[in-house]
Amino acid sequence: MAEAVAPGKKEYGSESVFGLAFFMVENAGIYTLNMRRCEMIELPEAMVLAKQCNQAIAGKKIEEILVNQSPHKLAWFVGDPEDYAKKLAGKTIEKASAIAGFVELKIEDVRLAFSDGVQLLYAQQGEQFPKKHQLLIRFMDHSFLAASIRMYGGIWCFDPGEWGNEYYKIAKVKPSPLAEGFSEDYFLKMMANEKMLKLSAKAFLATEQRIPGLGNGILQDILFEAGIHPKRKLNTFSMKEKRALYHGSLAVIKAMAEQNGRDTEKDLFGNPGGYGTAMSRKTVGQPCPKCGDLIRKEAYMGGSIYYCPSCQKE
Repeated sequence: MAEAVAPGKKEYGSESVFGLAFFMVENAGIYTLNMRRCEMIELPEAMVLAKQCNQAIAGKKIEEILVNQSPHKLAWFVGDPEDYAKKLAGKTIEKASAIAGFVELKIEDVRLAFSDGVQLLYAQQGEQFPKKHQLLIRFMDHSFLAASIRMYGGIWCFDPGEWGNEYYKIAKVKPSPLAEGFSEDYFLKMMANEKMLKLSAKAFLATEQRIPGLGNGILQDILFEAGIHPKRKLNTFSMKEKRALYHGSLAVIKAMAEQNGRDTEKDLFGNPGGYGTAMSRKTVGQPCPKCGDLIRKEAYMGGSIYYCPSCQKE
């Protein structure tokens, strides 16, 4: 079974889905590293990108594949990236799907998946493509799809059933927050688990793949909508707050997906999303939209949290 490989590096097992970037997830609850700006494909963005891929590239035949033209120490591939061209050239994109925070392309008998940390860009013939990219797909009509990694990310080409990545497999089987199986009863049972009670709201929502596709980016507005501080422990929640967290999760994720993703992220054409984030790097220090108090930022669990000190009491 193939595993993710960084060129010139040792192989990383499925327990370290993105290698070094997720090395500390199990122990520290880190969803993304807070070292520099990184594209964050979470569920709403994956849904938007998959929809746009179906509109822009479904049915297109691949003419040429360029892989790892700009070597990146934290770019992860399945097997040897030089084999991607042999697997993909001459084949047709059939459809794109959002699988939690992954964007997956069905390319005849092969799958190509992109993880958090990968920026996808589509453009027509004659338009400029990124100078640095880890994957460039050129289609027969001379349009292209580029995948670029800033800090870390996975670009995984594999045959169905070949790849044993733990996070991908979990994302395939667990219900999405917008799927029928993600009911209030399902959510409350997760929260009632004795192991969960000592976790903070952030740790519960964004670690251990409890809710695939929900990460440190979108949880900020979810917690704001529910009026819950990111550091609050689950064992302090009332039933009303638990239900507010469930309904807030659905409402926020749905709104983000319907509005083309968050304004902190870019879509397939390089445009920022239309959902204006209430709690993010763009709003820190600004008045809270509910009460007017100033939005704060803190370092917590290896990343950042944004909150209103009046609306979200610790």
